[in-house]
Formats: sequence, structure tokens, C-alpha cells
Amino acid sequence: MDITIILNGKKVQDQIEPDMALLDFVREHGCYSVKRGCESSNCGLCTVLMDEVPVLSCSVLAARADGHRVDTLEGLQEEAEEFVGFIADQGADQCGFCNPGFVMNTIALLRENPDPTDDEIRAFLAGNLCRCSGYEGQLRGIRSFLNSRKEEK
Repeated sequence: MDITIILNGKKVQDQIEPDMALLDFVREHGCYSVKRGCESSNCGLCTVLMDEVPVLSCSVLAARADGHRVDTLEGLQEEAEEFVGFIADQGADQCGFCNPGFVMNTIALLRENPDPTDDEIRAFLAGNLCRCSGYEGQLRGIRSFLNSRKEEK
């Protein structure tokens, strides 16, 4: 079947098998930040934004994305650069494997709620599995970023 997706701002047309996961589609088109983890919608490593909403690409068929906009970390580097250093400063990127999922969900969170509480941050990032850091580093990094933005104003 033929599908057309706006992937990171570029129109991508391709022929796919009806059962192809969106995860496989974006990786076949060079978006290697989208990672295969649990393949059961439990780890958040495969998070992408579809029409600006975070979705787990391992559990979405590529055919469902036909006609939609899909953004991966490759297309959101500039926006991500604003805060990833704050997360790294807190030691929350130990192995780095989970970082793209955390970054994608943080971008979605900050677009939806530019001044979240700590509980709102925790709730938004709850679907991301990290085996290294214990999650508090990510929270401290995001909080530090938000505080720095307030200081700039």
C-alpha cells in the first residue's frame, strides 16, 4: 500500500506492507533516534510526535500515519538543544539509550504546558523506562531548565 507522511517537515511517499509499524517506517527513512525497546508500549524509547501528540511508534501502524505529520528527534534538534544540557548536567544521561524518548516527551510537555509542576512533569514522563538514573535527574534537569527560563525573563 502507498502512504504519504510529512516526516520531520519533508513529504515522504513510500510503499509499505499493511502490517508495518511506524517505528520501522521512520527508521527506514533515517530516523535512528527512534529506538526499538520493549515492542509492547511500555518503555517510551520509540516515542515520536504525530500531529504534535506523543505516540509510541512500536504500537502504531505506519498506515495509520498516512496523511499525518510525524516528527522525530532528528527534526526537533534545535528545540531539544534548549534543555538537553540541563538534563546532562544532572547526570541523568548515564547510558543515553532512553534519552530520545525523554526528550520527545519533554518537548511535548513543554509545548502543552510551558510551566508544569514537578508532579505534572513526573506524570508526563511516567511512560519512559530508564534503568540507569532513577528518574530524579531528569526531573531536576527539566526543573533547572524551567527555572533558567524564568530568570531570563
